[in-house]
Amino acid sequence: MSKTDPSGLTQLGQSVEAPTSPETAVLERVPNGNAGTDYVVRFTAPEFTSLCPMTGQPDFAHIVIDYIPGDWLVESKSLKLFLFAFRNHGAFHEDCSVYIAKRIVDLLDPKWLRIGAYWYPRGGIPIDVFWQTGAPPESVWLPEQGVATYRGRG
Repeated sequence: MSKTDPSGLTQLGQSVEAPTSPETAVLERVPNGNAGTDYVVRFTAPEFTSLCPMTGQPDFAHIVIDYIPGDWLVESKSLKLFLFAFRNHGAFHEDCSVYIAKRIVDLLDPKWLRIGAYWYPRGGIPIDVFWQTGAPPESVWLPEQGVATYRGRG
């Protein structure tokens, strides 16, 4: 097992102001101590919040991000702060969901990534957003995301 080198990180172990927008949020990465081995990393954000760009009302989602790392792993504190930055950001569900995935892909260049964004309904219609970089490698165990489709009172 290799030791992780945190020397380039600017947020972990530090007092950090919450970012004011997703665009200004700093996502950081650390070297993958298991590069060359395919495995899945899952982040679950069960209480994600953004704002409707039309009404300013809060929108809520349960977001699941799965990725197969290459040389890099996303540093979790920076990911939490990045996701928190959406709390006062107005964007449609689709834009928030795909933007999150693309920022992580740009940072890590993972072997594969998918996002499942399960948005709670407001106005009666849930809008779930799914995106991935391609087909996952067959050699990895990839569990279902385990988030049920919204059923209302049914």
